Amino acid sequence: MKNVIVTIVLLISGLTSVYAQLPDPGFTVDENTAIVITDPQNDFLSPDGVTWGVVGESVTANNTVDNIEALFKVAKEKNIPVFVSPHYYYPHDHTWKIEGALEALMHKINMFDRKDALSLDGFEGSGADWLDTYKKYIKGDNVIVTSPHKVYGPESNDLALQLRKHGYGKVILAGMSANLCTESHMRDLVESGFDVAVVKDATAGAILPGMNAYEAAVVNFQMIASHVYTTKEIVKEIKSRKK
Repeated sequence: MKNVIVTIVLLISGLTSVYAQLPDPGFTVDENTAIVITDPQNDFLSPDGVTWGVVGESVTANNTVDNIEALFKVAKEKNIPVFVSPHYYYPHDHTWKIEGALEALMHKINMFDRKDALSLDGFEGSGADWLDTYKKYIKGDNVIVTSPHKVYGPESNDLALQLRKHGYGKVILAGMSANLCTESHMRDLVESGFDVAVVKDATAGAILPGMNAYEAAVVNFQMIASHVYTTKEIVKEIKSRKK
């Protein structure tokens, strides 16, 4: 009987060990690779942003602001295209009849608000505006700003269309926030046939009592993406890539 129990324990231990080691398909940066940055905006990344009280700890711990800048910078140096997927809400979005929990909160705190889809009145310096640090990069010829996504994923904007029309099938993904827009972009791009890697410290998430959204997202990044990089790792790989 003792031998049977030992055998069962060994079998369970072996299976647990196998399943604990997720495969890493890997990701190679080549001429078909673009960088996608979600929501590099004040409301997420500035201490004056409306979400800083819940995301600030994670943004600071990950050095997220500087890490996103490092991606913009190396993309400019190596002429790698960057697709920025922003989040905007216009007055008509505030009349939605169906909202999830965080959608309701975002509307309540006027997150990412713009006065009009065709006007920049009041945009400069607002929560919907780019973080000042990134503006010089976003104005570059290698950066394409897509139409805004409206909830979390790119299903409601033209990101996938723009990537395909420009001939890119591989994506290095970063931006805000980890378990919401970033993870949702990863999921939809993977489902749409793109090869996706995530830069785990070029994002961050809300930390609430008993709830660390960033840690939850990292688990899913590892389970779904082709590879998960640190900023240092991906910058090094991009710089070492031969044309």
